[in-house]
Amino acid sequence: MRNRTEAQVTLVFIRHGETAANREHRYLGSTEEPLSQEGIMTLVSYKKQKRYPDVEYLFSSPMKRCLETAEIIYPHLRPVIIPEWTEMDFGEFEYRNYEELKDDMRYQAWIDSGGTLAFPGGESRDAFVLRCERGFARMWGELRRAAERCPGKPVSAGIIVHGGTIMALMSLYDYLQSGVSACCRNGLQDGFRAFGQKDYFDYQVANGRGYVCCVGMDIKPEYLRGEDRQEESLWGEKIQIREVETL
Repeated sequence: MRNRTEAQVTLVFIRHGETAANREHRYLGSTEEPLSQEGIMTLVSYKKQKRYPDVEYLFSSPMKRCLETAEIIYPHLRPVIIPEWTEMDFGEFEYRNYEELKDDMRYQAWIDSGGTLAFPGGESRDAFVLRCERGFARMWGELRRAAERCPGKPVSAGIIVHGGTIMALMSLYDYLQSGVSACCRNGLQDGFRAFGQKDYFDYQVANGRGYVCCVGMDIKPEYLRGEDRQEESLWGEKIQIREVETL
């Protein structure tokens, strides 16, 4: 029987700072928008209050508002860009808010679906979660290699992303904690809440806030020896969550 080593991994999920669109409660997806002055000041204040744990590694969405947030919170770290972690594609609802959409029958249908329908010309929640999972697997591979280099040493990483990305990834955690990958080879398991402990929208978080998760990473001997390495995937991997705290 082969020995296994477990590495303790701390993941710090942080939603980017506030932008003008966030202040106006607009659906901000693909639009590139910088942080507002108020958003910058809030992040600086949170940092002075030491709300953000120190981390060794940093991962980020490629979008400007996330990269600006990363520079403010962790200026000494160069983020690894995860392209799959851009915000959800809101399609024709992009940069519009409730007041502008409330009389649109397509928007009402989306609300009635519990947010599961695809946005007109945009993504569905299922497609978005699958995309975020691919990004998570990419990041997990990077952290696994870090753990391999120093077996037994704790690993910590900051994740600067969007509100939707955090909701998708935290929902993914619920699947993985149950021993079930959020992604099957043919798509999502039937029923998004089937294995999750919380609903997708339960993980909404304010700008500049987030979650701290302590996770157990199982390091197998074949990984430690660099043998049998395959494409990074979470399929079949059991992630043991120790603790989740709100920033």
